Amino acid sequence: MAHHPKTEKENYNNIYYPVGLVTGLFVGVVIGTSPLWILVSGIIGLLFTAFFVQVLAKSGEEA
Repeated sequence: MAHHPKTEKENYNNIYYPVGLVTGLFVGVVIGTSPLWILVSGIIGLLFTAFFVQVLAKSGEEA
């Protein structure tokens, strides 16, 4: 088995960032208080995504 190339797993963590942004913006639109809060909720969605990728999704790499 020493002659077989190692298979590398693809990293799909970059998909989480647009999903977090769109979800945050959607929550801001549903709340609908003002356009400023739509942007703020998008930023909060990105922050939660960064937390998820850095803390929670790292444990999936070990499995």
